[in-house]
Amino acid sequence: MAGFSIWHWLIVLIWLFVVGFPVARILGRLGYSRWWTVLAFFPLVNLICLWLLAFAQWPRLKEAGDD
Repeated sequence: MAGFSIWHWLIVLIWLFVVGFPVARILGRLGYSRWWTVLAFFPLVNLICLWLLAFAQWPRLKEAGDD
């Protein structure tokens, strides 16, 4: 890991924040655990999860009774 500069790690941290923060907020508002955000950083897994989320029953809508 000595080959990576501080700029590399700064870009990684910024990317994690730029992608992870909105995904976590959206999942929280939908009633899902924010830990599912971790899957957003794995290629192909994130697309599968997005499709599953699009067609799933959202817990927050179930609580409100808006089927």
